Amino acid sequence: MSFSVNTNGGALIALENLNQTSQQLQQAQNIISTGQAVASAKDNGAVWAIAQNERSTVTALDAVKSSLQSGQSIIDVANSAGTTVSNLLSQMEQKALAASDTSLDTNSRSALNNDFVALRNQITSTVQNATFNGVNLLNGSVTSITSLANTTGSGVITTAGQNLSLGGSIVTLSATASIGTVTTAGAAITACNSSLQNVDNALASLGTSSKALDTHLNFVSNLQDTLTTGIGNLVNADLAKESATLQALQTKQQLGIQALSIANSSSSALLGLFR
Repeated sequence: MSFSVNTNGGALIALENLNQTSQQLQQAQNIISTGQAVASAKDNGAVWAIAQNERSTVTALDAVKSSLQSGQSIIDVANSAGTTVSNLLSQMEQKALAASDTSLDTNSRSALNNDFVALRNQITSTVQNATFNGVNLLNGSVTSITSLANTTGSGVITTAGQNLSLGGSIVTLSATASIGTVTTAGAAITACNSSLQNVDNALASLGTSSKALDTHLNFVSNLQDTLTTGIGNLVNADLAKESATLQALQTKQQLGIQALSIANSSSSALLGLFR
């Protein structure tokens, strides 16, 4: 074996191996500290790009969920108000039926008419106040609303408005209807009955739309969870494996330091030749 005071080949090899081990150790420490095997593009450019794209999709799905939830709230308010209108019409039909009795005296008929008119006006108040976030599905101000269905905005779920204003196609009872006479009471009974059926059908339509939004909202939430899990599968590290690797590299680093020390001490053997 030859020795040289100018070049210590063994020390150079030991140093190179030690540097390599130190780099691997640093990488293992970074993986454990972040919990990710691919934390940046330099770790694995292709995988990182895929993960980033999916993260963007997951974030965009938050906007979809927000739109669906807003649509649900608008419909829920409309449903609540519509149920109130249905109940009011039922009460008005009862008042009109009572007023159709020809044996009623003037005071009783007047009292029934006052109650009927109050209920009629309450329908108008209920319909006008069925607003959420500036949107009212019951007063004819909008024909429909749309909620986002995907992250590109190309898909939407449409909910049709239901105009429950007095004198409309659904609530056919006029805004001036009364039951002051037997004749008007009879007409009111017919109008209240048909309006009640129409309102119930309108509420059924709103209920179907609300169910559709709820179903899609659950799908989007599940999709978001699945994508998040998929991203984790791409970039997350096996911490048990990395912990074992870290311990092995720490041992290897210590051995490398000892090997370098031994290689550096080989020059002292050359001095021994001259003693």
